[in-house]
Amino acid sequence: MIRPGRLDRSVDPTTDHVLGRADAEIRLVEYGSYACSHCRAANERIAQARDQLGDRVCYAFRHRPLSDNSLAYRAAELVELAQTPEAFWSAHIKLMTRSTELTEGDLIAVANDLGVDADFARADSDALRRARAKVEADIASSRASGVRFTPTFYINRRRYDGPWDESSFVDAMLGTLGHRVRTAALDFARWGPSAGILLVLATLLAIVLTNSPIGPAFEAFWHRELGVTVGDAHFRMSILHWVNDALLTSFFLVVGLEVKREMTVGHLASRRAAALPIAAAIGGMVVPALLYVLVIPSGPWSYGWGVPMATDTAFAIALIVLMGARVPVELRIFLTAAAIVDDIGAIIVVAVFYSGDIHLGYLAAAAAVVVALVLLSRSKIYMLSPYIVLGLTLWVLVHASGLHATLAAVVLAMFIPTRPPADLATLMMQASTIIASEARHEGEVLRHGPSTPALQALDAIHDRLESPADRLLRHAGARSSYAVLPIFALANAGVVINLDVFAGHSWLMAAIIAGLAIGKPFGFFLATAAVVRAGIAVKPEEYTWRQLVGAGALAGIGFTMSLFIAGQTFPDATDFSAAKIAVFAASILSAVVGTVLLWGASPQELVEEAPDNASMQAS
Repeated sequence: MIRPGRLDRSVDPTTDHVLGRADAEIRLVEYGSYACSHCRAANERIAQARDQLGDRVCYAFRHRPLSDNSLAYRAAELVELAQTPEAFWSAHIKLMTRSTELTEGDLIAVANDLGVDADFARADSDALRRARAKVEADIASSRASGVRFTPTFYINRRRYDGPWDESSFVDAMLGTLGHRVRTAALDFARWGPSAGILLVLATLLAIVLTNSPIGPAFEAFWHRELGVTVGDAHFRMSILHWVNDALLTSFFLVVGLEVKREMTVGHLASRRAAALPIAAAIGGMVVPALLYVLVIPSGPWSYGWGVPMATDTAFAIALIVLMGARVPVELRIFLTAAAIVDDIGAIIVVAVFYSGDIHLGYLAAAAAVVVALVLLSRSKIYMLSPYIVLGLTLWVLVHASGLHATLAAVVLAMFIPTRPPADLATLMMQASTIIASEARHEGEVLRHGPSTPALQALDAIHDRLESPADRLLRHAGARSSYAVLPIFALANAGVVINLDVFAGHSWLMAAIIAGLAIGKPFGFFLATAAVVRAGIAVKPEEYTWRQLVGAGALAGIGFTMSLFIAGQTFPDATDFSAAKIAVFAASILSAVVGTVLLWGASPQELVEEAPDNASMQAS
């Protein structure tokens, strides 16, 4: 099984080519090719690291010949014909350093050193068969380790993705504090459920602090006002509102960018592909809202129908990731797309139904800013800064207009430009030319590094490779998952555990729980079955209807968005506390039901259901 970022097997001196003590505390493994110019350049870095660390490091070389070079595989076979470790390393160094690029002459020279015929590849011998088996074993190891290019390095079985300069290399091998912190953070971020785990921890911390002796101070902190004052003008909000109205805007910007990406180049790009998750999202919003209205048709709580409409993407996807191969990738894609559409629906609901009094003057000014965004986008201006400035202006105007300020983020995301795919071959050739030109100046007197024009040209190439929307999504996405949402949970999830909350709120809590735990899966199933039967969409055969209902149950994990809407809906603290408890209970119940449905689905069910699925789509 491929484990990205991890070495498939440990260094073994009996099968690997190693330099240094086998029991050294640091083990450095390189997958390389003798035809790879980058491996040749990195060879000197390895020598420098071994000079500095001495017996503390054990270095192993494994073959991954370049597939597009006819000499690469022959060179790997040739060095494996060496009879002793000393002969192998002598041949290895010669192939890496004899000329600027691997040639037929290099192979002939090394073959003569090893005492084998220059036409060894045509021979039929046990030695050649063993050599080929060793090369194939290394290639299989590279695939199992997730190697995509050469050279790829692993330090103590962990892939090293940092710079190859001597200082960075040695810092990584020594495990300095800075490197360990960075590595641990990256490992955690790469773990699928990590965002959901952070939300759980932030929620638990909020509940503990709220019910601790410092609970009143913790609550008072979120209601402390912050703002700016210029002369007689001032703009102030409580910290809680800064979190919910300002900080959470970056989360909605990420959601908007994700929707735009999915609708342009992703899984929502075609009508039939988009129809299934869009229908699921709509059904998953409408049915819960209707159930809520059936339970609470009128009264002070009737306005809370928006609370059970929302899905918490981070928690739902985290649970699917934890179930691993039991859940098809196609189902994960379906649920992610549905949850993104659901988030957009929730934003629209908040903007339309849970905003304050509308001020037309500010709304007109906001419309003018939107026109400016349209002009920027149509003018193909790809700098991010003007979009960010206009986005901040739009946020202030939308907030002042009475609409919920987070709507500004979705509008901004619509106009941050994407670009046509880059001509990768041309840009890579241009970058290689610039780098090669700068490398020729290495060691010159009064020359300390790349010239400013070269760096500017490389920056321009990088900007062309990545659109402004993709760049912003890459930078803001992680911050949204690992900073914004946990802070939101910390600010909003605190609820006083008091039995008095249940008194008089049973119908409110029942309406929210019914909407999330029952309405979501039923809405998912009814809407998707309807569009499939109508021929508007096709359900992939990779997952069953039972699994689709299980995904719908996971969509009942409302949490972040449900708490957000509840905060807008119930100004009374007791009502809000009851709504929080109901959201927590429904989310836990939905998680359990969804996990049971998905965990219990077997491959046999998929095989048995395929004909039924085909008949439904054909009818």
